Amino acid sequence: MDIKEIIELCGGKWFSQRTIFQTHVESSKSEITVEFLASDHPEIIKLCQQYQIQPELALGGTKASWDNSVDWGKPKQTGYTLLVWVPQANDPTNGRILRYLSQGQASAQGQYTIGTDDALTLSIEEANLKSEERLWFASPNLRLRTSLVKLSNGASQMAFYSEIRKVS
Repeated sequence: MDIKEIIELCGGKWFSQRTIFQTHVESSKSEITVEFLASDHPEIIKLCQQYQIQPELALGGTKASWDNSVDWGKPKQTGYTLLVWVPQANDPTNGRILRYLSQGQASAQGQYTIGTDDALTLSIEEANLKSEERLWFASPNLRLRTSLVKLSNGASQMAFYSEIRKVS
């Protein structure tokens, strides 16, 4: 599987269940919508320019919007993450990712790798944290993810996601 196939599989609406392991265990639910943005989309161009990357080198981007209003009794949270995919010219299983979060955090860049097991691993290092997310498909309509965030003060947070595609 290559990055184009993974991006295509990620598209659509998903019901997501997340369990976070930190100092305590916390569960939540949300609806996630993933859409593909072409490399000539204004948001893709802007993020590429920020990192001095020619937009035509990017495959495009994925915009993942979330809404946890399906999680009854919890405060409503919405937002989105924009990822721009820039494959290595000679190895499409590896490349750079550019990330923008709608919640006012600074944008960041990192690396992606597709393993022999077809799992996608995203790694991003920032000044005060390091994050790694692993994503794979049990079937075209069942996506699984794990994430590990390590803070510079030694604290860490782990999460597991199971996501079911909404089909109509």
